Amino acid sequence: MSERLAKFLARSGVCSRRAAEELIKQGRITVNGETIETPAFLVEDADTVLFDGEKIKQKDKTRLWLYHKPAGLITSHADEKDRATVFNNLPAGLPRVISVGRLDLNSEGLLLLTNDG
Repeated sequence: MSERLAKFLARSGVCSRRAAEELIKQGRITVNGETIETPAFLVEDADTVLFDGEKIKQKDKTRLWLYHKPAGLITSHADEKDRATVFNNLPAGLPRVISVGRLDLNSEGLLLLTNDG
């Protein structure tokens, strides 16, 4: 199955898609020994992808997690006011995940998290 290079890098946990686009533009990503210049390059399962010469392991399958968000946490990876976030509160060992939607600071309830982002 083919996948855009920027998405492959994000799903592999290397960085976000936007950061992946920058790494690609900087010439730091190679596929099968060739430096790739576009984030739209399609990666196949059999391809070897390197970041600064280090092999990137194959991506994880898309997964969903159910998370009960308590009130008082924001649904963001970072906060300019340095408030506690859902992502600071997740168990150790989880791969890089993003939320599917969001809940307000004072709301509590079910929040879907995914590694597909």
